[in-house]
Amino acid sequence: MKRTNIIIADDDKGIRVVLETALKRSGYDVSMTENAAGLWGLVQENFADLIITDVVMPDENAFDLIPKIKKLNPNLPIIVMSAQNTLMTAITANELGAFDYLPKPFDIKELLSIVNRAVSEKNKSNEKISLDAGEDIFPLIGRSKPMQEIYRVMARLMHSDLTVLITGESGTGKELIAKALHEFGDRKDSTFVPINMAAIPRELIESELFGHEKGSFTGAIDKKIGKFQIADGGTLFLDEIGDMPIDAQTRLLRVLQEGEFITVGGTTPIKTNVRIIAATNKSLLDQIKIGAFREDLYYRINVIPIILPPLRDRNEDIPALVSHFISKNVVSKETNNIDQDALSYLKSYSWPGNIRELENFIKRIVTLYPNESISLELIKEELLGLNTNTLSDESTLRSLSDYVDKYLSQFTIDELINDELGLYQSILIEFERPILNYVMKRTNNNQIKASQILGLNRNTLRKKLRSLKMDVSKL
Repeated sequence: MKRTNIIIADDDKGIRVVLETALKRSGYDVSMTENAAGLWGLVQENFADLIITDVVMPDENAFDLIPKIKKLNPNLPIIVMSAQNTLMTAITANELGAFDYLPKPFDIKELLSIVNRAVSEKNKSNEKISLDAGEDIFPLIGRSKPMQEIYRVMARLMHSDLTVLITGESGTGKELIAKALHEFGDRKDSTFVPINMAAIPRELIESELFGHEKGSFTGAIDKKIGKFQIADGGTLFLDEIGDMPIDAQTRLLRVLQEGEFITVGGTTPIKTNVRIIAATNKSLLDQIKIGAFREDLYYRINVIPIILPPLRDRNEDIPALVSHFISKNVVSKETNNIDQDALSYLKSYSWPGNIRELENFIKRIVTLYPNESISLELIKEELLGLNTNTLSDESTLRSLSDYVDKYLSQFTIDELINDELGLYQSILIEFERPILNYVMKRTNNNQIKASQILGLNRNTLRKKLRSLKMDVSKL
């Protein structure tokens, strides 16, 4: 019986030797080359049953060579390795017809498993696309191992209409993943329609999803087109699906089963052709146990699960994320530099709000301290609200809620009851004054900048300053 011959193409001799040893022990014959020219020569001589190749080689990029190989031998499996561990690398490898993609450094057992599978399977059909393999054109940042696994799953889904369920804590980038699946998929020329279940009154969710007829309920003055019709031919992103009411879940299940729906107050079924991507920060299995989510719907939407890790579990991606957010939010021609100690501290922080919290934090730093070097002291001052020159038991406080708890603990219940303004109003006043004082100082009393940072309009800001009797000229 003819032994399977595998070509290894990599300019790193150490990698070639390791792969050769492992593959020969597994019963494969091995041919090796250190460049693209050697790989092309071996392919032309019909030496290969399978190729394992690096992307970047001294004479040519493997992504430029793969189409030629596929034209000569369409069924030849190609496994791509790369240290350029980005989503676009995984997507490009998949689009060019590679059997699989492995980020460096890789696990030998995993590689052998892929090789064994590739040898026994037909290669996927090739569909060349014009993508620049060296450039990310979609802002998915991160080369950590958890993100590499997500990129590999996403790359395999680009030409699929399978329903996807994205789970993860708030702020981990679930909508960004959904957009990427749409933008690089077959439906990219159609509409991507997001809808957040948690942001819509429960009684209006069915109307938002399926539309309604004129007069179908109080307030239905005109006919309304629902998200399913707007997204027809494209992608419907159901964010926070764990907050969807049971009645709406029942109607959604029917759409997924039958491919049609009826508007609220309507009688005629309407055909729909949408790809469903759902997301939640809740455990839907727990929701099922308490009767808040339909089990049959769960299995309908959980065809392909993507579990996003919290930022604390991929902290090696924080430097790249920080660099991206600084360049994205820079307010002048001079870009902020960040000290290594400050970067290390950011990596050690737990980031309960995940990427969203990190992005907002960097945005605040860049806005308040344009052109300044971002130091460890500055990070601590802004992130923890501490005077880093003094040590106290407050150094253990990690969040604003910790400070509120500490503040409230000093009062007796009688003192709280006798507060004339009421506890809630008193806390708001105590909270507002230092915030306004801080922002006005940082912006040199520029009310336009201050209102932007605070998210208030200028009239509201002026009203608050007056009510607190704050003289900005003395700040």
